[in-house]
Amino acid sequence: MRSTIGSWAFLLGVIIAVIIGFLQTSGFTSGVAWVLVIIGLIVGILNIADKEVHSYLMAGTVLVIVASLGAGVFSQVKPLDSVLNAFLFLFVPSTVVVALKHVFSIARS
Repeated sequence: MRSTIGSWAFLLGVIIAVIIGFLQTSGFTSGVAWVLVIIGLIVGILNIADKEVHSYLMAGTVLVIVASLGAGVFSQVKPLDSVLNAFLFLFVPSTVVVALKHVFSIARS
């Protein structure tokens, strides 16, 4: 059940990030940002199993770095810039949550 909710949250978050990114090219309202952050937290808490942690952290870290740097590169192409910023609102919280869960898992063992 948890992974199903997490999987749907992940898919929903990516779809919302892309749609909002293309629709709100002038910046995000705080409500939209909070929705993406909350979905990211849900994904980090519910979706990533122990065996997926390393892959997710690697992919999430790369995505955050590329989205961060890509937002500067695509600053003249506002829809792409906004989509990359929306991905940051989604993936930074989920990556932080997964990293913290992994650190606590290591400390426990």
